[in-house]
Amino acid sequence: MQNTLLCLGCGYTACALAPTLLARGWRVIGTAREAADVPGVEMIIWPGQDIPLTGVTHILSSIGPNAKGDPVLAHLWDEIATVAPDLAWVGYLSTTAVYGDRRGDWVDETTPIAPTSERGTWRAEAEAQWQQVPDLPLHIFRLAGIYGPGRGPFAKLMAGKARRIVKPGQVFSRIHVDDIAQSLLASIDAPNPGAIYNLCDDDPAPPQDVLGYAAELLGLPVPAEVPFDEAGMTPMARSFYGENKRVRNQRIKDELGVQLLYPSYREGLCAVLAAEDMERFVPPAEPPAL
Repeated sequence: MQNTLLCLGCGYTACALAPTLLARGWRVIGTAREAADVPGVEMIIWPGQDIPLTGVTHILSSIGPNAKGDPVLAHLWDEIATVAPDLAWVGYLSTTAVYGDRRGDWVDETTPIAPTSERGTWRAEAEAQWQQVPDLPLHIFRLAGIYGPGRGPFAKLMAGKARRIVKPGQVFSRIHVDDIAQSLLASIDAPNPGAIYNLCDDDPAPPQDVLGYAAELLGLPVPAEVPFDEAGMTPMARSFYGENKRVRNQRIKDELGVQLLYPSYREGLCAVLAAEDMERFVPPAEPPAL
């Protein structure tokens, strides 16, 4: 039987995984809220159209929860529970926000979850919902901040809109989308139902350092620092700074044999720069002296 992946929420991450599976001869079905064209992927508008679970062997869900819970399970619990014994692998994309604020300390998959934000609480509840589906070969992936081509700091820097917001002691973990894709693929190749994996790189870093390095790659002046308390950020943006932790990724290396393509933001940003074809970027000339 042909392997068939159903991507519930065929977005940025799923689109990075799909080409490899298609090259292996897989059938890939994806959902989106509106009409979308993803090369090689059979796209379905959902909610709206029926979800074809017959013949599906693998499921990847990246649709975010809300205050009412996981929307996929709210609509498809019975259908998914019915086919669960016949599935080879199910992946649920969660977030490291389920660990909450750790004041800069390290966390790994054995660390009890203790969300301190609304989005972290919703994700923790959604994880529990997926874990309650009987006989589901579930794998949970807790993602750090995702970046990659089209999702990096370069556009803001080129537009002169980037700010180096500094909150002393603050660090974030992050991961390149290609390393997410290769980790998911490694799990698909070696299923371990019930497993939970942190997906992040080896180098939790202050956000101002990442932005400064990106500016240097472009040959632009490093933006001036802006103190966090003076940044005038939106509530959503401020909420990200409310959590400070370092995330370990040893399990994907030990259990899945993953060797990160981009172990830090330095290698990752260089790859993004090349992928976005901005190596020819010429910094704007300095204005003439008055």
